[in-house]
Amino acid sequence: MITSVNNSKIKHVSALISSKKERMSVSSFVAEGTKMFLEADPSKITEVYISESFYERLFNVDKSKHIGAMLDVYNKLDKMQYEVVSDSVFKKMSDTVTPQGILIVVKVNVRILDDILTEYEGRPLKIIALEGLQDPGNMGTIVRTSEAAGFDFILAGLNTVDIYSAKVVRSTMGSVFRIPVVFTDDLYDAIDTIKSHGVMVYAAHLKGECSYRDVDYNDRLMILIGNEGRGLTDEASDKADTLVKIPMKGKVESLNASVAAAILMYETLR
Repeated sequence: MITSVNNSKIKHVSALISSKKERMSVSSFVAEGTKMFLEADPSKITEVYISESFYERLFNVDKSKHIGAMLDVYNKLDKMQYEVVSDSVFKKMSDTVTPQGILIVVKVNVRILDDILTEYEGRPLKIIALEGLQDPGNMGTIVRTSEAAGFDFILAGLNTVDIYSAKVVRSTMGSVFRIPVVFTDDLYDAIDTIKSHGVMVYAAHLKGECSYRDVDYNDRLMILIGNEGRGLTDEASDKADTLVKIPMKGKVESLNASVAAAILMYETLR
């Protein structure tokens, strides 16, 4: 059992939680809790840590007493390698106020834009592109909604909040394991590349030419969503084939970015 926060494995986990640079350098991220453990593909899990008290609850009782999620955790964990750490160490390495007692390190599913476009050539394709999104809650909600609305992948510029930060990962409720994300250091060039593959681009914009409900959406499309406060830059807006607006009443000036994204994503289904 690991009992020191100075243990090299514990330091590695702490670095993954706190540093985007560290996550990018090893293409891995940390996810906490029983739900995230159960949602993750076992082939992508590289490390598992459980607290001493969680171990006691899971393995020092009759298996027949486990029901629901705990039985599922027992069965999955029983086939894997894991490290037991003291409760005090687990609390130090956890990013949550009340840790559930299980934490995993997961490999990022790295995808290349050209590979995905080749895979979807001649087929329906739905993409949501994010420019400058900064709020972890918004990002997590968009990731979850993207999966729910059947979108194929997310395109994120480098100035967008890291999808693999602890707060974003938690708020995705498992969708982060399934929806592919493509990161680009040149969002505008990536949009041009996507458009060259017959994808129509729609941008949520206050200066939209028509209501989102009046658009006949193509089956190969991309939706652009901008920063929570500033919206899309002119450079990004100029890449759109159509600027669409979401009508608002009262004195509301704009909608939350994740709400706007959800409205447009689900409208493409209708």
